[in-house]
Amino acid sequence: MSNHEPSSRSIVLAVVASTFFVGFGGGVIFPILPNLGEVLGISAVMVGLILSANRWTRLLANAPAGVLVDRIGTRKPFVIGLAIEGVATFGYVIAMLFPSTAEFWFLAARLLWGLGSALVFATAYTITADVSEADSRGTSMGIVRAGITFGFPAGLVLGGVTSEIYGNTAAFVLAAAFAGLASIIAYFIVPETHVDEHDDSVKPWDLELTIPAVTVGLVNFGLYFAYVGVLFSTLVLYLQVEGLTISTEILGYTVAFEEQGTSGMLMAVTVLAGAVFTISGGVMSDTVGARVPVLVGFLVLNSLGFLVLVLAPSFWVVVGGCILIGAGQGGVGGPLTALLADLTPDERMGRAMGTNNVLGDVGGGLGPLISLPLAETIGFEVMYAVSAIIALVAGTILVVGVYAHTGSVSPTVDESII
Repeated sequence: MSNHEPSSRSIVLAVVASTFFVGFGGGVIFPILPNLGEVLGISAVMVGLILSANRWTRLLANAPAGVLVDRIGTRKPFVIGLAIEGVATFGYVIAMLFPSTAEFWFLAARLLWGLGSALVFATAYTITADVSEADSRGTSMGIVRAGITFGFPAGLVLGGVTSEIYGNTAAFVLAAAFAGLASIIAYFIVPETHVDEHDDSVKPWDLELTIPAVTVGLVNFGLYFAYVGVLFSTLVLYLQVEGLTISTEILGYTVAFEEQGTSGMLMAVTVLAGAVFTISGGVMSDTVGARVPVLVGFLVLNSLGFLVLVLAPSFWVVVGGCILIGAGQGGVGGPLTALLADLTPDERMGRAMGTNNVLGDVGGGLGPLISLPLAETIGFEVMYAVSAIIALVAGTILVVGVYAHTGSVSPTVDESII
């Protein structure tokens, strides 16, 4: 690497900063639109469609985004993806300026956001895999995943606080400005890291169907199904049924939250635990020199978290369970993407990430559709117990898949490198 080229560390940090800043646009709309919808005359069904539209767009775009990365490289799709997300975030501002057509602009912005995020997710991890060495790849993947993870809740805070003080439009303008900054950072710092060109056509169904890609993708599917699909979708209802809320005294004043406020606080604790262990999980896999033992350990931790929820009702038991679930979910993130990079040829990494993202989005999308009606049928305790089993099944799939591909249930990092 010449003196004029950025170092691997600066590239990873640029990816982290870009994904963190652009992530504000993903979260800023959530604390605003549900209340704003009634003012603008947007129905509750339409509000729900707007908030979920990006996930379904991304589901369709994940695979072609991965193929595109393997075909033309990482730099252009990464910068363009960030720019698309910036334009999408500015779409919220346009919706505020033209309230008579606000629902159209909000929906278009969220659909566009899904397309941009598919490009960003496919490239961010591929860039990190390209520039990191095997003995530090888990740490690098964990840091990038933490940057992506923190961007969304930071956007939630940005949207809630800024809109309260300066108004909704100001919150959207600020988020759009940060998204623009993300594109600028990427444009000036992130070089091309995935330079081999191929003649393959870009097709939505062109997934990487090798054992490593499918194995890692199925683990991702199970985790997102249980985490986003079950826990986040049903927590507020669970607290309501069990009568568990936050109530405490601060300086002689009673501070109390109903189920919605309590569930929001618990989700924040879960996300925070996940972000912390995302980094430490990657570091641990590099230190141990093997991904599988660390992954299995965090999957067991995730399972224990759901089992702790079965022991409730007790508010602090629920807090402990959410922390364990978040820690397990986060701890898997860095080592899992590092393992995928270890076992995948460089020229197929974009497709492999596309497969991983598709299965994760399918899990996160199917979870709410199944868990909400299921909770009424079998009860929360049984559903959370089943979620605990999902993490253990994911661990079994991981070990079997790695053994089938490498001949070892726990290959060292050096043995896993393609």
